[in-house]
Amino acid sequence: QVQLVESGGGLVQAGGSLRLSCAASRSTISINAMGWYRQAPGKQRELVAGITRGGSLNYADTVKGRFTISRDNVKNTVYLQMNSLKLEDTAVYYCIADVSCGRDWGQGTQVTVFT
Repeated sequence: QVQLVESGGGLVQAGGSLRLSCAASRSTISINAMGWYRQAPGKQRELVAGITRGGSLNYADTVKGRFTISRDNVKNTVYLQMNSLKLEDTAVYYCIADVSCGRDWGQGTQVTVFT
């Protein structure tokens, strides 16, 4: 099991940027994959971005070119750099870690984009 602690959410004007952080309780090298999901009010939770242990990346079509996921194996932290934020990016963002026994989730961090 991995404990995940997200930070970096908040209020941001449309067009602005935020960087989310997810600190893992153990080495990210030992985690198969990590990523970010989000859930907007009244909508299903959706994958935003993922990164595998080998460094492969994947993004939702809605964030490609605007969001970047990265990983610091020294700090055991995964980041989500979010640029050119839009109103529709407003959601609770959750960090996930896929390990051999399943998937662990963070508590979530709120991102609110306003005009």
